Amino acid sequence: MPPIPIKPGIYKIHAHIIGPSALVTATEHAVNHGAPVITDRLNPLPIEQEWLIEPAEPIPGAPYVIRLAQHVEAGLLIADDRLYVNAVPREQLAKFTFETVIGGVKILSDKGLALRANHRGAQITLVEPKPEFQETWTLEFVSPGGEE
Repeated sequence: MPPIPIKPGIYKIHAHIIGPSALVTATEHAVNHGAPVITDRLNPLPIEQEWLIEPAEPIPGAPYVIRLAQHVEAGLLIADDRLYVNAVPREQLAKFTFETVIGGVKILSDKGLALRANHRGAQITLVEPKPEFQETWTLEFVSPGGEE
């Protein structure tokens, strides 16, 4: 499928896994590459679960970077086919594209690997894309970027 454009802004990213609703969540304790990014239940505070999605470059068709909406210095990066959040220079952030799939969107890295949520609490991994619900996500638009 061809990539689809995403309206830049702040989103909650919902995983399609069995059990209660789960959102992409930054954890608090960093390891080698940063803080692991997991799926978890809705938290009452948006600090770890609202993400700013914006083009990596100001040109049409550019891939996107994803940063914490409440801490924009920290964004998503990939190491060892796992997803982390860390405060790194913008050019070191992972770049993503989005494709429409049944029930939502597939989020793909610049290497063509799909984000996968195996179960609530597990770190998000990157895998060869397959038509599986664990690789399907729903983007819930919260607000335009740069607003409080």
